[in-house]
Amino acid sequence: MSAVFIYVTTPDSAEAKRIGRVVVEEGLAACANILPEMQSIYRWQGAVEEAKESVLLFKTTEAKVAELTGRVIELHPYDCPCVAALPITTGNPEYLAWIERLGFEPSPDKAV
Repeated sequence: MSAVFIYVTTPDSAEAKRIGRVVVEEGLAACANILPEMQSIYRWQGAVEEAKESVLLFKTTEAKVAELTGRVIELHPYDCPCVAALPITTGNPEYLAWIERLGFEPSPDKAV
């Protein structure tokens, strides 16, 4: 199975939407989901920081991970953006096949 989730944090939902649209339009992912607000606590340049961010979650294939990662880094405003691949080990076979087709037809009738 080659389906993966790509987890990305962004400064806000507008930035997540911009990056998500480009990546899906370019065929690097079948889908992008945006979780509009989360609270992050992290260490950066010697200090503990807090910020509100958005989560951008892509559904793609292992074969597209490197290209998708590079494209997100190009588009992202952060100096060191979080882009992490998470393997999908099992799930709805029809849905996983849809991801592996990168969202191209035939697609499921329900929201993704």
